[in-house]
Amino acid sequence: AVVSTQSGHYGRGCLNLQEYQSKGLMDKYGVTIQPFLVAKSGPDAAEKAHIMLNERGANEIVLKAQILAGGRGKGTFSSGLKGGVKLSKEPSEIGQLTEKMIGFNLVTKQTGAEGSPVSNVMVAKALNIVKETYLAIVLDRAYGGPVIIASPDGGVDIEEVAEKTPERVFKIPVDIFEGISDEAAVDLAHKLEFEGDAIPQAAREIKKLYELFIGVDATQVEVNPFGLTDENEVVCFDAKMNFDDNAQFRQKDIFEMEDTSETDPRELEAAKHDLNYIAMEGNIACLVNGAGLAMATMDIIQLHGGSPANFLDVGGSVQESQVEKAFNLLTRDPAVKAIFVNIFGGIVDCKVIATGIINACNKTGLELPLVVRLKGSNMEAARKLLGESGLDMKAYDEFDDAAGAVVKFVN
Repeated sequence: AVVSTQSGHYGRGCLNLQEYQSKGLMDKYGVTIQPFLVAKSGPDAAEKAHIMLNERGANEIVLKAQILAGGRGKGTFSSGLKGGVKLSKEPSEIGQLTEKMIGFNLVTKQTGAEGSPVSNVMVAKALNIVKETYLAIVLDRAYGGPVIIASPDGGVDIEEVAEKTPERVFKIPVDIFEGISDEAAVDLAHKLEFEGDAIPQAAREIKKLYELFIGVDATQVEVNPFGLTDENEVVCFDAKMNFDDNAQFRQKDIFEMEDTSETDPRELEAAKHDLNYIAMEGNIACLVNGAGLAMATMDIIQLHGGSPANFLDVGGSVQESQVEKAFNLLTRDPAVKAIFVNIFGGIVDCKVIATGIINACNKTGLELPLVVRLKGSNMEAARKLLGESGLDMKAYDEFDDAAGAVVKFVN
């Protein structure tokens, strides 16, 4: 991850690309990457390895399981195979290893206990890295535009570098109208401690990566390591990319590549209705408007000894039908024992929320305890509607009182 540059990104349209897809985009923009092919089965991987070894100049193959989570190299498959990144010079071995990857779940430190399903592997030319640096381009609110974050110490967590040796991490703002000049790119190559012929190569890659960043409407392009091979070639070995969701209309080809195989089906359903939903492990369902209030709601539930079952932000322009969809999502979770609706009506009309709650409860026959707090725009009319609805619910004016009550229902 990048050092303190991006706030959390919740839900709606958050684009996930596999490594091979990100590298395909990099290749399209002329960025130097490891040559690779993608395989979907053991025999397919063996064939692709044969091609890489005999036609693409590879002396050794690096086989990489494709999942969205990090930590693949130290992960374990449900097949029993350890490690999602393997090296081999034998196509037959590549095929055998792939058979133990595809169709199985890979568990890493980022996936959770169940792991993530593997349906593709990347069969790439193995390169010997003699130098590893770190390079990222991000949109940074503090600077009001793109910022390059770079360090000569790559191949490790950049957060660790920033903590232990902050003087080894460079932040370089970029004028979005001017871009990166040749002089600035060469200067950065020097900061990354490239030498000799590698300096102009690194400068070229930096400029190409910036062209990619702008061209695909990225909010982050992170390369770690941004390295040098034993043949003195500067290569982008691994890449993570985030995209501006607002640019979906002009980046249709990229957004159509999204891999949703590892995404909770409830999150996908919520996104279809412009709801931000993230499942959690508790038993108190939360329906809130605004990410800040949603975070505060989860915090105060935990302060009272409860545990939130989800993050659900209905947004500022929510309609009655979306409230109904939100309730449908919440009530389908078997772990949920109570529902807490916490709305601050600035943009949101509390009456719309109340009507949506009533309709949802009548349609679903809600039997779970329901605690509602509505504050702000049209709250009196909303409270009147709820009071006359005949619903079995508890209404509160104060945030703390409402949170305490919903926790008591569960406990």
